[in-house]
Amino acid sequence: MPWLIAVLCLMMLSAPAQQRQRTARAGPALSKIAIENYLRRLELWAPQVQIRIDDPQPFIPGLYRLEVHLTAGAASKDVTYYVSADGKTLIRGNAYELNRSPFQKELDALKLQYQPSFGPANAPLTLVVFSDFECPVCREEAQELRAKVRAEFPKDVRVAFFDFPLESIHPWAKPAAIAGRCVYHQNGPAFWDYFDWIYEHQPEIKVDNLKTKVMEWAFGTRLDTAQFSQCLDSRAMASEVDAEVATGRKLGVDSTPTNFLNGRRLVGDVPWPNLSQIFKLELELAKQPGK
Repeated sequence: MPWLIAVLCLMMLSAPAQQRQRTARAGPALSKIAIENYLRRLELWAPQVQIRIDDPQPFIPGLYRLEVHLTAGAASKDVTYYVSADGKTLIRGNAYELNRSPFQKELDALKLQYQPSFGPANAPLTLVVFSDFECPVCREEAQELRAKVRAEFPKDVRVAFFDFPLESIHPWAKPAAIAGRCVYHQNGPAFWDYFDWIYEHQPEIKVDNLKTKVMEWAFGTRLDTAQFSQCLDSRAMASEVDAEVATGRKLGVDSTPTNFLNGRRLVGDVPWPNLSQIFKLELELAKQPGK
């Protein structure tokens, strides 16, 4: 049967190609223990730092992305390396795909669907703010952003908020963040009233008077105060705050304020004249061909 012989020949010829495809998808053969030891020496990571290494993923022909996850107590950080297809060369640094934003990794991590924001949803610039309600520097930045973004860039900048309470030094920051999420879920626009109020009254707030003061504020709003009080007591929104913190840690946030402008990291309190200039520069860049 000539047809059967032909089929068998085709199967024999295609097997090596299929095997090569499987090998390519699998990536280079690597010893994760050897890589961990090498990286500990390279980066001088202490023994208490726990390291988890993902399987290499295809990046470009001949090069694989290697994600390394670090944890030490409550802190965590992700670091990206690249490894050659033969498994012999490790590359430290950033690699960029020219047809995508240089901050695509950050943009992909910053999901804003359930985050409070003000400014046009279709604004060309989005400033994502990781902040702490007990942080004095965050207070200064928040008051400036609220007053000046809307006045000077009403159509061009959207501001979105992520909680990042620094619990080790700010004991009432997480309960305040939970309260903010309770407000946001009950009445989205009222979150910004809460935001403005809590930063304005930050110096007066203590661990033992937080709920009393927050409830005093709530009685003057359109909130259902009974529902709000129950939300506070149940800590129902704690998991959402934890998720916000996890997003920040994934992006390497370890202090507040830390902001991302269209994915570009801006650490610390950037003076308004400087931030305004950055906004203007980014707006000009957005007009360039290919943007």
